[in-house]
Amino acid sequence: MKKRLLSLFMGLTMVAVCFAGCGSASTDNGADSSADAAAEGQVYKVGIIQYVDDASLNQIVDNLEKQLDVIAEEKGVTFNYKDYYYNGQADSTTINQIVAELINDEVDVLVPIATPTAMICQSATEENQIPVVFAAVSDPEGAGLVKSNDAPGANITGTSDALNTEAVLDLMLEQNRDLQKVGLLYDKSQDSSATPIKDAKAYLEGKGIEVVEKTGTKNDEVMLAADALCAEGVDAVFTPTDNTIMTAELGIYEKFIDAKIPHYCGADSFALNGAYLGYGVNYATLGVETANMVAEVLVDGKSPATLAVKTLDNGTATVNTETAAAIGLDYEKLRDMCDGFVEIQTSKEFE
Repeated sequence: MKKRLLSLFMGLTMVAVCFAGCGSASTDNGADSSADAAAEGQVYKVGIIQYVDDASLNQIVDNLEKQLDVIAEEKGVTFNYKDYYYNGQADSTTINQIVAELINDEVDVLVPIATPTAMICQSATEENQIPVVFAAVSDPEGAGLVKSNDAPGANITGTSDALNTEAVLDLMLEQNRDLQKVGLLYDKSQDSSATPIKDAKAYLEGKGIEVVEKTGTKNDEVMLAADALCAEGVDAVFTPTDNTIMTAELGIYEKFIDAKIPHYCGADSFALNGAYLGYGVNYATLGVETANMVAEVLVDGKSPATLAVKTLDNGTATVNTETAAAIGLDYEKLRDMCDGFVEIQTSKEFE
């Protein structure tokens, strides 16, 4: 397993935190003020488990940590995440070992980034009921993480990057009103892809557009899937918020450019890594909101069972101008269809 940040043992005696009364915690300003006063000076162990190293998830973690530091200064507490950050590198065995180690370290909260990591944390905390605040789970209800987004019902809540699939495909059709064949590129083992792929098939087939599905669970398979879509002569390709495809994007985007095939995806990081267009949530904001929820649970004493899942507005399109020029696409007609519109050039990471 890979731990990104290590620091010396801080030598601080941890103050036990009781979560038994969280469910009845009041949310009025007076109660919050009392909670802040009671928490002042406390040190909280925050276990962060990132599913894989990619631009979107890196952006979440960076902004999560920055916001935790801001909240710590405001409330007079310490969030120790530096000793408890891990990257699972998309390996379930490794992630299980990480979560077990964090539980053994008696962290105060687990913060899994992405759906597969959140599901492992859910299983590992069924008996001990350690609070879990996830980030970037596309369909918390569909994945069985919560009873409902409004009332999670157990020790788990968090932030969602749910994708408006129809909005992405509307952009695709506006760009090319003569679409006849669309490729769907995804990892069939990713729970986050299941619902948007189902929705995309229904949408496209309902308009009489042929659908070609290609999948891959690791980079070399994704490369072959991209080659197959090019060989099929699809007019465009759609990928939802799929971490497997995201990690491979830098290796496949030139294949689609050479074939003059625009790749439409469910996150801005795809566009950063060469895809024509990414559409969805601002992952920097999602990281901030996740940190805010961590503070609500730890400092304000709110219960994950009653703390609603936070779903961000996802009306921002990010266009890679280099890719657009290479394919020969005029994207200006898409601008007015989006709440936000960002132009970007190919890079590995967000600055």
